[in-house]
Amino acid sequence: MPIKTNKGLHPRNLHNDRYDFPALIKSEPKLTPFVSENIYGDLSIDFANAEAVLVLNKALLSHFYSVKKWEIPKCYLCPPIPGRADYIHYLADLLAVSNGGKIPTGEKVIGLDVGVGANCIYPIVGSTVYGWKFVGSDIDKVSIKSATALVENNDVLKGKIEIREQSNPDNIFTGIMGKNDRFDFTLCNPPFHRSAEEAIKGTTRKNRNLHKGRSTKAALNFGGQSNELWCPGGEVSFIKTMIRESKIHAKKVFWFSTLVSKKESLGAIYKALKLVGPVRTETIEMQQGQKVTRIVLWTFLSSKQQHEWRERRWG
Repeated sequence: MPIKTNKGLHPRNLHNDRYDFPALIKSEPKLTPFVSENIYGDLSIDFANAEAVLVLNKALLSHFYSVKKWEIPKCYLCPPIPGRADYIHYLADLLAVSNGGKIPTGEKVIGLDVGVGANCIYPIVGSTVYGWKFVGSDIDKVSIKSATALVENNDVLKGKIEIREQSNPDNIFTGIMGKNDRFDFTLCNPPFHRSAEEAIKGTTRKNRNLHKGRSTKAALNFGGQSNELWCPGGEVSFIKTMIRESKIHAKKVFWFSTLVSKKESLGAIYKALKLVGPVRTETIEMQQGQKVTRIVLWTFLSSKQQHEWRERRWG
């Protein structure tokens, strides 16, 4: 049964309505100086201002997710929270399809976020909205330290998120998944550029659009370390490694998943999936404004194994 996709944010996304800036300012007073009327007479911020976006994120996390202390290191990725939340909600839909139409909630559901980053956004959303538990992995020591501090400094996250360091940058699941680990899903927002130069070009184009054609310096002004933004071979190479390793850990996970940023990457990804022979694959399109991304998902569990998994973990 295919997952229903939507134009715009997912119906359960808490950010479907226009930003209520007075309410957000009440949750995070530091947002005040960044809010003003735009040319349409509406309250807004300058989304080309990295500091303003950072403080907006703090306000959103405080107001909607009860995360009162959210800090990330300078020059690390500051994610767009509404779009990140969509991935979590579509995963919930898929789990519901696999569970007789009911979303499994609570700590019995455990997800693995590959590349959790310094911001820890996916585990924050998943744990506070659905009560799920998470393991977050990363190769970057600063990200590990930051994500761990976010969990420890917010009571709403304590005991729900475990951060693990991937010591071998050539591995994705191996070295993170223990023998007795079981994950109801994995998720990943892979580095999709193939080089630092390509990442800078993409960010420059994004900045130019935000500044309406005004000249901007080619800086990664919304943050992002090299491992967050690019890797040799881009997203296709990263995801192909993930797919190969998923076969090794096939019975430890109900649904493997990854974001795919570029439509032209899908052909190579589907070919790689065919080589490892999953029982079922799914592709979900997410559309936010003019941007379209995809979640590709696969499982190695037979119908019988899926039934046993549901009875054992979600029943």
